Amino acid sequence: MTAPLLIVDGANVVGSVPAGWWRDRRGAAERLRNGLVRYATDGVPGFPGPLEVVLVVEGAARGVTSVPGVRVEEAPGSGDDRSVALVAGADRPCVVVTADRELRGRVAELGATTAGPRTVYS
Repeated sequence: MTAPLLIVDGANVVGSVPAGWWRDRRGAAERLRNGLVRYATDGVPGFPGPLEVVLVVEGAARGVTSVPGVRVEEAPGSGDDRSVALVAGADRPCVVVTADRELRGRVAELGATTAGPRTVYS
């Protein structure tokens, strides 16, 4: 069986904590990426590991590379559109981590579960 897909809306999750991310968006995305590695094996509430973790980045956060346990997807345009496309193309359960109401609605229509940023970031 293929592991469920955990899709993290990088810009939204990083922006949920006022930790100076606006001064170094790429660095903030790299710190988030590094913090996501453990969820590949540990899972998140409602979705025990293993999970395939995908971090969606856009704008100034482009250029962040993948690491073992976390695949980084650079959105050519909107990170939300890339997240929706990942859910639409998945043939397995998906969890999308974001606080963006519109994105939550879009992915829920495709059958994905959603979770807030504190699921993976605080």
